[in-house]
Amino acid sequence: MNPQDNTFNYKIIFAALVAVIVGILIAFYYSYAQSKNQMVFLEQEKSLLVKDLTLMRAEVDRLSGLNEVNEIELQTSRFKVQQLLDSVGRLNFNITKLKETRKELRKLELRFDSLKLKNNFLRYNNSLLASKYNETVKQIEELRGRTKSMEQTESLLRETTQELARELRIKSYLKLQDAEGSGFRLKAGRPIKTNKASTIEKLRGCVTVLSEPNSKGDIKVLYLQFLDPNMAVIEDNANTISVSGNIYSKKVEIVYTGKEISICDAITVPEGSLVEGIYTLNVFEDERLLATSEFQLK
Repeated sequence: MNPQDNTFNYKIIFAALVAVIVGILIAFYYSYAQSKNQMVFLEQEKSLLVKDLTLMRAEVDRLSGLNEVNEIELQTSRFKVQQLLDSVGRLNFNITKLKETRKELRKLELRFDSLKLKNNFLRYNNSLLASKYNETVKQIEELRGRTKSMEQTESLLRETTQELARELRIKSYLKLQDAEGSGFRLKAGRPIKTNKASTIEKLRGCVTVLSEPNSKGDIKVLYLQFLDPNMAVIEDNANTISVSGNIYSKKVEIVYTGKEISICDAITVPEGSLVEGIYTLNVFEDERLLATSEFQLK
């Protein structure tokens, strides 16, 4: 082998070495560029994650301060957010770790959405409770007003009752006896006494007022009250008399001179409206029952 061949071989070997070195440098540069791009990408993702997690932690802290959600849930969320922030701050993760972090962040977002829903639900309940509380306060005030009004009415009733009691102690009532109730049907306009309930058109009540020598000829008012077998007041032509809450069938006024007198009066009822049974006649003066009797209709 001559010197020219050796020189040529050296040149080939040198060229090959240069090519290998250039290739290594190119591969190294490509790897460096790829790593740098990946680092830039991770830094950007880190920035976004830090921003999202910081906002989430601030919101969790706000909700905790408002005491509107469950404290245990907030503590758990705060701890996980802090773990992710610490992990992102150290930038000790790769693409796989980034995906896991995103997945975990998504879970936290879902949990945070759930907490927000709970918070909204609690606010709604608080609004309802506040409305009910205001309504209750209003009702209490109304009841207090009514109670006060009832106390005043009760006081007035007590005074009225006491006044009536004083009047009753000094008032003299008629003395009655021989109260009698009976039924009549009409024939050609004439009343005919009968005890057959289905044909009766009138009920008559009679009573004897005993003599009272000391009477000065006052006008007296008596009330006839007819009761059916169910103790319901029987109406006179669909009308009744109401006095101080008491219901009567008919009002009878007499001029009493102190002499014994018999009084009779009748009420009109629809034919066929009465049923079989025991009927009652009560005779009142004012609100005091003075005489009573029973009669049977068949």
